This record gives sequence, C-alpha cells and structure tokens, in this order.
Amino acid sequence: MRIGMIGLGKMGGNMAERLRRGGHEVIGYDRDPSISDAGSLKELVERLDPPRAVWVMVPAGDPTRAVIEQLGELLSDGDIVVDGGNSHYKDDQRHAVELDAKGIGFVDVGVSGGVWGLEYGYALMAGGAPEHIGQLMPIFEVLKPAGEDGFVRAGGVGGGHFAKMVHNGIEYGMMQAFAEGWELLEASEAVTDIVGTFKSWRHGTVIRSWLLDLMVRALEEDPDLAELKGYAEDSGEGRWTVQAAVEHAVPLPAITAALYARFTSRQTDSPAMKMVAALRNQFGGHAVASSEGQTGKGADSPGADVPPPLP
Repeated sequence: MRIGMIGLGKMGGNMAERLRRGGHEVIGYDRDPSISDAGSLKELVERLDPPRAVWVMVPAGDPTRAVIEQLGELLSDGDIVVDGGNSHYKDDQRHAVELDAKGIGFVDVGVSGGVWGLEYGYALMAGGAPEHIGQLMPIFEVLKPAGEDGFVRAGGVGGGHFAKMVHNGIEYGMMQAFAEGWELLEASEAVTDIVGTFKSWRHGTVIRSWLLDLMVRALEEDPDLAELKGYAEDSGEGRWTVQAAVEHAVPLPAITAALYARFTSRQTDSPAMKMVAALRNQFGGHAVASSEGQTGKGADSPGADVPPPLP
C-alpha cells in the first residue's frame, strides 16, 4: 500500500520506517522540513492514489483536531483517516461524524510499543467500521508483532482509543506497584541484593512482565536511581480512565491511587502532608519539622501550649 503518515516523531517516524521495511510506500509529513517527504498536507494528499489512507500521529487534543479538520477539506469520498495518537474516544466519535458527512472514513487506533516498536512491533487496538478496518489490514499486519496476536478490532469508532485508555490505566497501577515494592525493599535491611531480587522475579513468577524487564534494566544502569528526580507526568489517559470509571460507576481503586501518586510526585513540599504533620502534633504531641527543617515543639515539649481535651 501507499499511505500518508503525518507526524514523524519518535513514534510516527519509527512506524513509518517499519512500514517501509515491510514493503509499503510511506509519504511522510512533519513540521520539521528536514525529515518531511512533503512540503504541505496538500502535497501529501496529492501524492497518494485514491482511495487514500492517511495516518495521523501528532499530539492529542488541538493538534490532532486541527490536522483532521484540514484533511477533511483535502480528502475525497472513499478515503480514510486513521488517528493513531492518544486521543479521547469521544473526540473520535465527533471526528467520525464530521468526516462521514463528506464520505471519508475514520479509524482510531490505540498504539502501544513505545520506542521498541520498530524492532518488536506494536500492539494495535482499532476502532471503526469493519470495511475500513479491512482496507487497512495490510498496514496493521506489518505494524503488529510478527506471528503473534497484537491486533484487535476492539469495536466501533472510539473503541480503539477506549481500549488503549484502559490499557494505560492498568499500566499506571502496575508501575506504581513495582515502584512501591522497590521502595519497601530499599527501606528494609533484610534484603541486601535488591537488583538481584528483581532479576530473579523475571523467570517463573506470576509478576514477570516487560515492565519488570524494563525495571531491571533501569536498576542495572542506576541501582539507586540517584540520577533521577521523583517526578512523573501523567499523559492524560490515566485521568480519562478514572473519569470514565466515574461515568460508568466502576470502582478503580488501584488505578485511581496510582494516578494520585503521580500528582503527589509534583509536590516538593506537600500541603496536605503539612496538615497531617500539624494534626499529629496537635493530638499526639509529635515533634513536627518546620519549613526550615528544624524540629518544633510538640505537645509534650516544655512550654507547649496544649489545649484541654474535649469533654
């Protein structure tokens, strides 16, 4: 097939390269002219033969909306737009309606595999009409891992990104569990070979996984993680997963806690923990650290002003 790829960053660029290695012709467009095959979206569309397929790999939100709106003006009846970014599934449904009015198909694809996908393939979760999915199967067959499942038509439009959203929510919970386990091992004097412990879990255990492999890789490079700051962004899908859980009245305590843990990582001096410390000081007489790092008077300290107990 000949396909257009819009956005040639770490994901889009590698996907374009994997498609080329698989025998497809890719016309790429990027804002960076040094890596772009076409000088404009209009030129990209003109270089594709009808029925055209154009894959969009730009940041979710306004950038994706702007590109799809432009493609709606450039493409023709029978063409297909693929959104392979991390868009919200409700955006997919709006885009499908808008493009369908012009006879243009729309498919949303959740893509997982990161920078390793070029070598090992990408897990693909697609949403869209069966006939549109069918037209794109030669592309999906090359992008997914060879000889493995790796691809699913998760449902109609929006189904692909909804599945990827939940996937990323699960990822949040798994990463948080590994991180908490590592912190506990670090805090204990009972285990002296922490890296070796995680390595031993990679074989035969019920928690062996690619995330565990990556964790071992990180610890081998920096056993104490001394080069890193305890800060983690959330890419959006974690929030959307929790919001969807509220909409569907589905309890997600582990994923929700993992999302909140990422918010906590952004606070160098947590306001909530300041209040926890203040309350402990008030009811228990615990020593409390001041903002300058000094220990202030607790309720048991001489001269502390202790209110009388409630009746």
